Amino acid sequence: MVNESIKIECIAGFAVITKDPAASASLYRDALGLPLENHDDYFFMDGFPGAKHFGVWPLAMAAQSCFGRDEWPEDIPEPTATMEFELADVAAVEAAVREMKEQGREFVHEARTEPWGQTVARFISPEGVLIGLSYAPWLHE
Repeated sequence: MVNESIKIECIAGFAVITKDPAASASLYRDALGLPLENHDDYFFMDGFPGAKHFGVWPLAMAAQSCFGRDEWPEDIPEPTATMEFELADVAAVEAAVREMKEQGREFVHEARTEPWGQTVARFISPEGVLIGLSYAPWLHE
């Protein structure tokens, strides 16, 4: 049932919730290069291009995409959200993975092309979010 009185215009904000703001800020600001400002340990950016996709992704599908099976591995924390950062092209995704691995970041899987045409590499953030570095060709048309 569609609620006719609510008309969402965009995703106005998204924030990870963390017990370790310094570790999370280091990932997003230092490793990923996002222009975060700091206000009393709340790190944020405004006016950044918005979300191009919102979904409800079953854990079994995420596990299939990451590991090729329906069960999430017990030794990796189950994510409760996913966030993807779009890069310019496949080479940019591969370069970002190399750079982040050199900095010690462990990936759930390396850059690869999904059946739907998106190239993505994924890792788990300090707060347990499944992060994708991706290139989806249709977002660049």
